[in-house]
Formats: sequence, structure tokens, C-alpha cells
Amino acid sequence: MLDRRLLFVSGKGGVGKSAVTAALATVAARRGRRVLVMGLVDHIGLASHFGVDHLSYRAQEIRPGLFALAVDRSSALDEYLRLQVPTPKAAPTGPITAALAAVVDTVPGVREIVSIGKPIYELWQDEWDLVIVDAVPLGQLISYLRAPITIRDLVPSGRVREQAARMRAALLDPSTSGLVLVVTPEELPVAETVQALDQLADEPVIDVAGITVNRVLPPLDSIDIAALPPGPHADAAMLHTQLVAEQASWLASLPRDVELPYLFGLHTPPEVAARLADEWEDQWTGEAP
Repeated sequence: MLDRRLLFVSGKGGVGKSAVTAALATVAARRGRRVLVMGLVDHIGLASHFGVDHLSYRAQEIRPGLFALAVDRSSALDEYLRLQVPTPKAAPTGPITAALAAVVDTVPGVREIVSIGKPIYELWQDEWDLVIVDAVPLGQLISYLRAPITIRDLVPSGRVREQAARMRAALLDPSTSGLVLVVTPEELPVAETVQALDQLADEPVIDVAGITVNRVLPPLDSIDIAALPPGPHADAAMLHTQLVAEQASWLASLPRDVELPYLFGLHTPPEVAARLADEWEDQWTGEAP
């Protein structure tokens, strides 16, 4: 995954996508990469896992080598206009941005391309070794990744069409961009992930860089359940074993690259991200038990 320069992280809502994004960014920064991670739409969860109150459109340093920001569509549109329309740096673009706001909200593909345009723009700046995006949930993701194609079909010629073509080329290049899918071992998240894989096979708008399974229960290999006396401990052990078997049945049909554990007990969001990052590194280096 870390061989790419742009990673989108997505999954069904509620699978811990922001926690996994923060963990992956932490792993990359620990390995000496200069990382920019951004919340594409909902950045509250990402901010909490980095231990900050909020993220702004301006990149802030979370720790050495790791920076984060939140994509604000209005700011992204204003930045896009400054890049595309030759105006003096100090010239106000607010009136133009306000006039185009209705276009962004109504014309197919414009809202999405303004949003994903920010991470692709940061990719092109060569300031970062890796840009990681806490993307929209799976149900909305394909429309965002298809946005350059939509704009290409809407605009017959000109600079905007050329920009959309360049963005599409960046997304399609497997050496540059990739999608990290996050899933929990449950029926609906697995079904939605399989459906997304099928859709991406039919319409390859981006390469799948990997599948991360979150909240995996460990088997009770060190406990002889049959030897436990009847009571709450035996009941809890039996329930745990049944849940492990159920998780395994859902995962049987799903390829995966990393399995992250279910974290028992109370943990703050930054602790969750750090623990997941530790586990991720252990699995990649073969040190996991």
C-alpha cells in the first residue's frame, strides 16, 4: 500500500474507516514518509483519532512527518478558480465562488471533482511522499472516482476537460493511486465490499491497493472451554467462540491483506489509532503472534 503516492480509504459507514486512515498514516510517518492525510467530507472522526479538536483547510502538523487537513468544498472551489482563472493573487474570488456554488451543487460530477481535486492537486505538488484520504463511504465513492469521466463527457474541449483527463489518468495509474477498502467481519459490510469489488472490476476507475479487516475477534486457543465449570465464564467463552466462527464464515469469501483486532476495554480515539498502527506494523514485519 505504501508504495503508492495517493490512497483513498473507504468502507461502509461504521466500520472504523477514520481510525484505520489515522493508523495507516501513522505507520507511513513512522517509516519516514512525509504524509498528508485529509478528511474528504466528514473530518470529525479523523480529527479525534489524531487528538485534535478540529482540522482546517490549511495543513497542520500532527507529529513530525504527519500533516492533516479537512477538505472544505467552498475553499477547494476558491483554490480551483485561482489555479484555473488567471487573476492576481490578491484579487477576490468570493463573488465568482458564490456564483458557481449553485453549479457545484446541481451539475453532475462538479461537486465530486471539486472535492477529489484537492487530494490530486496535493499529489501533483510533490511536497508529500504520500497523500491519504479519509474518503466518503462506499455507497458514494464510485461517483466521486467517476467525476473526471463525468466532466470529460460534459465538457467538449478546453482546459477543464484537459484537467479532468489528467485527474483520471492519475487515478487509473496503479503505481500512483490506490483504494484501501475497510470492512468488518459482518454480513452487510462484507456484502457491500464484495459488491464494490465487482463494480470496480466492471469499471476500473482505481486500483484496489488492499483490503483491511477491522475489529477481528481473536480465537480462544489457550482456553479449554469444555473444562470450564458451568457459569458466566463458560457462557462468555462459548459466545466468543461462536462469534469468532461467525466472523470466519463472513471472511471466507473475502480476500484481505491486513486483519486488525477488536480492541476490548475503553480507549480514546488516539489510543485506538496508535494500537491499530502497532498491529499493522507487526503484521507487515511478520511479528504478530
